[in-house]
Amino acid sequence: MPEKPEPVRKAGNGEDSIYWDKSKNRFIGALSLGYTPAGKRRRPKVSGKTRTEVRSKLRALRRELEAGVTTSATYLVEDAVNDWLAQGLKGRDQSTVDTYISLATNHVVSDLGKAKLRDLTADSLDCWLDEKSTVLATSSLQMVHSILRRAIAHAQRRDKVARNVAELVETPEGRPGRPSKSLSLEQARAVLQARPGTWIHAYVVTSLLVGIRTEEVRPLTWDRVHLAPSDGTAPHVEVWRSVRRRGETKTRKSRRTLAVPKQLVTVLDAHRVIQQEQRKSLGIEWCEAGFVFGTDSGEQRRAHIVRHTFRGLLRDAGIPDPEAWTPRELRHSFVSILSDHGISLEVIARVVGHSSAGTTERVYRKQIRPVVTDGAEAMDDIFDRNATPEA
Repeated sequence: MPEKPEPVRKAGNGEDSIYWDKSKNRFIGALSLGYTPAGKRRRPKVSGKTRTEVRSKLRALRRELEAGVTTSATYLVEDAVNDWLAQGLKGRDQSTVDTYISLATNHVVSDLGKAKLRDLTADSLDCWLDEKSTVLATSSLQMVHSILRRAIAHAQRRDKVARNVAELVETPEGRPGRPSKSLSLEQARAVLQARPGTWIHAYVVTSLLVGIRTEEVRPLTWDRVHLAPSDGTAPHVEVWRSVRRRGETKTRKSRRTLAVPKQLVTVLDAHRVIQQEQRKSLGIEWCEAGFVFGTDSGEQRRAHIVRHTFRGLLRDAGIPDPEAWTPRELRHSFVSILSDHGISLEVIARVVGHSSAGTTERVYRKQIRPVVTDGAEAMDDIFDRNATPEA
């Protein structure tokens, strides 16, 4: 039952007070902070259903005032998140910003947006995170919690709130993430034959036979592709850029030069001719620095377009449930197929850019030469077009 009002001693001058307001049907607490220069009494107030609640709010309000922070009763979680999205992500890659906006909108703002920021409690956030853990994978749950924590920290720095309650709770374990898959050798053969002559065919052949990341394939330019090197080295690609901020690869060891299989040389040669003809028909001048898998107008393709078109290719190749696949799993397939073929894990790690610090220092950090040929030689052997399938 709600607490009943009881007679209380009238507060003396300079004292805080708690009293019952019949018109509001709530207890009111008031701090006594003296007078303004104009002679007006300063008595900020809080309200609550019980004296205990009001007393707690008064203590919190006094702590805020002593810390020089005056929280707004109308500043919402939604306001804090939107302010952080607008001001706290400067210099981030647009794809990163889009991810944060999506998670913030669909999980933080939709669930907590209308709550007053100063009224958030650790208990309420614990309950909220526990509920989200039933629908989000652990990595996504960590990002959602991080968004709220960083948004409140942003508000703290602007004296919108005294403490960051999101720092007082732990992120629980979420649902297990979707495990990555790899194509079987038979599936890979079918995929390599699907939609010949299209950009997505060339994209898939590159990803599957060389094993580079999707974020490294999309920004690949023709001046980094050497199909007939004049210096006598093997045909190769220079994996030196990605779609990350400022174009860096994921790690230093990811910056590498890789030989390409013969099948890929043939596919990319044909793809270049087709692309040149398309650009000429559109009146666009050919540029060696242009994107290998760019749009007809020469722009870099967006990730969601690649993903959608890739799934269409899988459908044509007869792969079951193509919507369950993503382009990054071509890299997983590359690793699995090489491993099944007897290639050592050390060699595979070196090819895909997961080498030790020592190998990075010797080979990758300043690598222009030598070209890493292990993966290409194995893929030529595995996918030899003249070989007959095993009985």
